[in-house]
Amino acid sequence: MELPKRKNMRLKDYDYSQNGAYFITICTKDKKSLLWKNSLVGARIARPLLTNNGKIAETSINEIPIHYPMIEIDKYVIMPNHLHMILLINNNGRAMRAPTISNVINQMKGYVTKQIGYSIWQKLFHDHIIRGENDYLRIWQYIEDNPARWAEDKYYCGKN
Repeated sequence: MELPKRKNMRLKDYDYSQNGAYFITICTKDKKSLLWKNSLVGARIARPLLTNNGKIAETSINEIPIHYPMIEIDKYVIMPNHLHMILLINNNGRAMRAPTISNVINQMKGYVTKQIGYSIWQKLFHDHIIRGENDYLRIWQYIEDNPARWAEDKYYCGKN
């Protein structure tokens, strides 16, 4: 019996280490609400309270530029069962090649897993190559508004 193969979610022949802006979404395993203290069902909130897992995830996001000086986290939000971020790569002509987005995200997820003691993440992550200022502004605003619109979010699955 042949096992199903995972769909390759990356663009074929695209260099994910090249300069640019990337919109990244990482979900928790089974979309469990592990990153906020509670999911505040139906509430509109400005700033959620992070669980210990959420705080570890936030630390890992903020440490990405420390480990990869050519990468900047321009905007991020941690939701109950996923996180979004705009990741910018700017190699500025350095001789050292930038890591791929997959390398950065896998290392970030690995750090969280090591700190917690087990993995809370789905295996893959979603990415979108940001193409132009309008695309960037739309995504930036989506990230900004996401906590206040949690009950309407496509990743919302009630209190779990």
